[in-house]
Amino acid sequence: MPTKIEISYKTILFILFVLILLWVTYQILEIILLVFVAFIIMSAIRPLVDILEKKKIPRVIGTLLVYLVFVGILTFILTSLVPPFITQMIHMINLLPNLIGTALPFTQINLSSLTQQIAPVSENIFKVTVGIFNNVFTILTLFVVSIYMVLERRNLDKQLTLFFGGSTGKRIFEYVIKVEERLGYWVRGQLALGVTIGVVTGIALFILGLPYALPLGILAGVLEFIPIIGPIIAMIPSVLLALTMSPILALITIGVYILIQQFEAHIVVPLVMKTVVGLPPLATIIAFLIGAKLGGIVGALLAIPVLVTVSTIISEYIRISNLPRQS
Repeated sequence: MPTKIEISYKTILFILFVLILLWVTYQILEIILLVFVAFIIMSAIRPLVDILEKKKIPRVIGTLLVYLVFVGILTFILTSLVPPFITQMIHMINLLPNLIGTALPFTQINLSSLTQQIAPVSENIFKVTVGIFNNVFTILTLFVVSIYMVLERRNLDKQLTLFFGGSTGKRIFEYVIKVEERLGYWVRGQLALGVTIGVVTGIALFILGLPYALPLGILAGVLEFIPIIGPIIAMIPSVLLALTMSPILALITIGVYILIQQFEAHIVVPLVMKTVVGLPPLATIIAFLIGAKLGGIVGALLAIPVLVTVSTIISEYIRISNLPRQS
């Protein structure tokens, strides 16, 4: 006899609720991402504000000072480094097929096909940069939201307790504290790591006499966010450039990158990342690829912070679940 399946009205209501919740989440996904980015900025900046507050500087003034310094540095980078970076990067990308043909004359690479594949890349770099400047309102909103997060951070436990109740609010507050702490350590550590490696790489390539030292240095700093394969990808265009000038210079360039990576592994990482709980390299690479596939450049940039957040919540949940229950 056929099996009769009965579905209660509660199950139907629950499914409808989940579907509506997913639809609403999709509709406000941009707002959720903006709030998440603001939370990342707050996690990185709040310890500096706390230090200023301990120095008897009012929290509002300390917050504004930190953000003014941050905006000043960002403005300097955008006005002095970004324009030559874009110009040199586009020029280098357009020359890349010829560089490959000159450096590796015996390879069976279809240079015309490669040119067609590379051409949109330089256009995308320009479009992304213009898009950043055009989204001034979004950037201002992001800063305003993160500033309010820093100012209201001290009252977060009370607000969560009021909204979710005593025990649930306290539990959520513990999760938020751990996520904020780990995200803050990760952002500050990665920024310090990227800036250090980018500057050292750019100076080293400039001393070697390689062209495009500025974009190659910035590329090395940015790709520090991708473990293992990031530094290798950053090295390839430098080696190709050096190979067009001299095979010996190419070998020296490879040696310089190896020395920089050793400098990073034995000196920089222990200094700036000692308080960060490391992520598995394979998980980081997979998260980066998934983020790039789903959200392009924005998805790639947010992939690792999302991984840090999810892994922290899971580890904290397991830790709390294993605690002995109070009788």
